[in-house]
Amino acid sequence: MSSSPPTEPAPLRDAATVVLVRDTAAGPEVFLQRRVKQMAFAGGVTVFPGGGVDPRDAEADVDWTGPGAGRWAEAFHTDEHTAQSLVCAAVRETFEECGVLLASRADGSFPDPDAFTAERAGLVDKSLSFAQFLRDAGLSLRADLLRPLAHWITPILEKRRYDTRFFLAALPPGQTADDKTTEAEVAGWATPQSALELWAADKHVLLPPTWAQLTHLREFDSVADILAAERRVEAIEPSVEPGAGLAGLTFAGSDRYFAVAAEREVPGLSR
Repeated sequence: MSSSPPTEPAPLRDAATVVLVRDTAAGPEVFLQRRVKQMAFAGGVTVFPGGGVDPRDAEADVDWTGPGAGRWAEAFHTDEHTAQSLVCAAVRETFEECGVLLASRADGSFPDPDAFTAERAGLVDKSLSFAQFLRDAGLSLRADLLRPLAHWITPILEKRRYDTRFFLAALPPGQTADDKTTEAEVAGWATPQSALELWAADKHVLLPPTWAQLTHLREFDSVADILAAERRVEAIEPSVEPGAGLAGLTFAGSDRYFAVAAEREVPGLSR
């Protein structure tokens, strides 16, 4: 991370992140990706699938199943135009980054995402809009499969800043999350607790937003419980101490984050 804030904070870009969950004998698992080190933002860091909003995500003629833009606007304290963009971005990015498609046919059945390999590539290189993909494939975006989870804003010290809403979604039946993205060098499933333990042992890097979601989700015994939980989403923007880097951030739960880091002597996180 940057060591000091720029003269003027970088502009915020809307983004959506999706925490995919599935049930296992060991308890609920989440899908995580370690971004390639060459990425301009959070290179080498372990994250959930997600990315920035494409302006075309707000197209109004998307076939839509589930809570409308108004409900999402209320949940994330934004306007309906932005809310629709965020939901579309969440579904689009999940398909682009791990091949999970939160969209179904008119009868509610899910197609095989592998049948849309060319379309997935077109979404990634932006030659195809998500709305056009859904129309051509005769699919409806399944907003009913998503739940609001959290809202984090990148600190002002970063050169790239995102206004990110976090969503929850259960892995649809018959689908498999994959690692077929150039943005990640490692991808796979883990229980929230095991992911936190690997971070504490300095086996991978978790920035505060990812750490916070894992800390929250480790308290649940099933995907059904995770999805059913009532949450009030409030924006979290860590405050910064100039020149202190990541160790200078303060946010809800930061004392616990840095206490574990100090106990395990995680480099760069001493205070």
